[in-house]
Amino acid sequence: MNKTMMNKEIVNQAIKESFIKLDPRIMIKNPIMFVVEIGFVITLLLTFLGDQTQVAFNIAVTMILFITLLFANFAEAIAEGRGKAQADSLKKTKKEVYANLVLENGKNKRVSSADLRKGDIVVVKQGEMIPGDGEVIQGLASVDESAITGESAPVIKEAGGDFNSVTGGTRVVSDEIKVRITADPGESFLDRMISLVEGAKRQKTPNEIALSTVLTSLTLVFMIVVVTLPFFTKYLGFDIPVPVLIALLVCLIPTTIGGLLSAIGIAGMDRVTRFNVIAMSGKAVEAAGDINTIILDKTGTITFGNRMASEFVPVGFETKKTVGEWAAISSLKDDTPEGKSVLELMRKERLPFNESLGEEGEFIEFKAETRMSGIDLKDGREVRKGAVDAIKKWVLASGGEVPHDLEEKGNRIASEGGTPLAVAVDQHIYGLIYLKDTVKPGMKERFDQLRKMGIKTIMCTGDNPLTAKTIANEAGVDDFIAESKPEDKIAVIKREQAEGKLVAMTGDGTNDAPALAQADVGLAMNSGTTAAKEAANMVDLDSDPTKIIEVVSIGKQLLMTRGALTTFSIANDIAKYFAIIPAMFMLAIPEMEVLNVMKLGSPMSAILSALIFNAVIIPLLIPLAMRGVAYKPMSSNALLKRNLLIYGFGGVIVPFIGIKLIDLIVHLFV
Repeated sequence: MNKTMMNKEIVNQAIKESFIKLDPRIMIKNPIMFVVEIGFVITLLLTFLGDQTQVAFNIAVTMILFITLLFANFAEAIAEGRGKAQADSLKKTKKEVYANLVLENGKNKRVSSADLRKGDIVVVKQGEMIPGDGEVIQGLASVDESAITGESAPVIKEAGGDFNSVTGGTRVVSDEIKVRITADPGESFLDRMISLVEGAKRQKTPNEIALSTVLTSLTLVFMIVVVTLPFFTKYLGFDIPVPVLIALLVCLIPTTIGGLLSAIGIAGMDRVTRFNVIAMSGKAVEAAGDINTIILDKTGTITFGNRMASEFVPVGFETKKTVGEWAAISSLKDDTPEGKSVLELMRKERLPFNESLGEEGEFIEFKAETRMSGIDLKDGREVRKGAVDAIKKWVLASGGEVPHDLEEKGNRIASEGGTPLAVAVDQHIYGLIYLKDTVKPGMKERFDQLRKMGIKTIMCTGDNPLTAKTIANEAGVDDFIAESKPEDKIAVIKREQAEGKLVAMTGDGTNDAPALAQADVGLAMNSGTTAAKEAANMVDLDSDPTKIIEVVSIGKQLLMTRGALTTFSIANDIAKYFAIIPAMFMLAIPEMEVLNVMKLGSPMSAILSALIFNAVIIPLLIPLAMRGVAYKPMSSNALLKRNLLIYGFGGVIVPFIGIKLIDLIVHLFV
């Protein structure tokens, strides 16, 4: 997918779309800009049919209103263009392939992927493309999903379990699998991705509809004010030209946010997609921004999911140094995560050991029968690490003795949810390696960030309460559910929702599907089952469970961007009032000069300067609408104060400066 915000092709297409969108049937969908278009048509007619002494002013107002419309359309077209560019790149990955359909008689028939239907069974061999979405029902294979996820490393797919889901358009790089098709043509995951990323098909979210209603109401109020204004000015003994009234109306109504509102929503969906997450609707993205509670699985999300060495526990009269030394020597040639973690712990603890001693030995691989691994040294000594009972048996068989505290310390590690590995050399047991599922680096800081956002985190785990509490304290989550079952996740979601909270959760298994469907934001892993992906309203193509934290940040960024630009737009109007209202009344009521705080050159230059600023501010804010306002984790009150200071106060100051600078130029020609 193209990561560039704007490229030449997108910009050129957006310019064309800006003119196409001038069609009143399209413009009426945006009431604020539709009012501007009506004003443009009226001033255009008055240029040819109205007072010829005002023709130059009328032409200027007409051109500025026309440019305002084009800029607003351009903002929306740019946002849509980015979505369409992504859709086009996805369409290129969608190819018609041939499949080996398994017939009722057991034979294979070569058919087009377009002829496959839900329930059909196909055989996919090494080097072949998977013809459609499905589930592996037989075999195991390595699958290249780079066309969908962008990740070059193949993933393992196997029958049974939670990693049996495959996507059409991906390629088998090793072995052979039998797949049951789960989607008819046109209904595949890739088809849904294409339709979802096309911004033009995006439906407005509830928050966006509510804001549009408020802005439309404001527009209606200002229209009533402007329409009734001539009756008051006539009573005072002077008339205001229609183009001036239209200029006043355009400056009064919230044209800035009216021109950017649709672009902000489309760009929000686009940011989620560029983060390799497919949101099934804009509502899901917005809901992520309002989340109060996140439910996370422990294994693979908060922890690595692999047992890692966390402590060396000596037994008898040994020390931590001697246990660590022999544990490290036994792990020098061990490529398993556990073996590597032993060496990592030695470096962390800064414990020295004789590496050359182990490098010259013969590595003994782990076997299920012995439940041990180790190394035979050149001097004849045998070093082993493995299950406590296996090491005890091995030592006793050689005539050795078992330390009196070995069993006690091994049971303590097991009771805390860890795995004890005993370390022995010949007939002597030195101690234990405490293996545990380690919390991922930075998780505590990330949960602190969520806490600052006002978001509660709940960890679900199948571990016993003691282990769960240890991990929960280490990770810094707010609450945990031990010995968790699928129904427990639904129960906690319903409990939180009953308190008026919005809940997010991640999952990948069929047993997670009910909870994903119940949650306000359900993020399913692309590597998970079809049931999980269909139940969720978001799918993570990278299958990274911790990404829910970033999704929440993107949702909050979308809401912040819309709020910040709305604040900026309305604050803009204050400066425009001080520019255009005194200009309208100055000629008839000289006392109004006192309101000309910006000391603008003339009434006509003031009106034109306000209109020009009103137009040019839209394209200047397009990058911010596309990129989004930078989000920093903080409380709602602190966030509100920050935005009011930057976008409220800034929205008042910037137009004063901008209109004054424009007036210095315009006044030379008016």
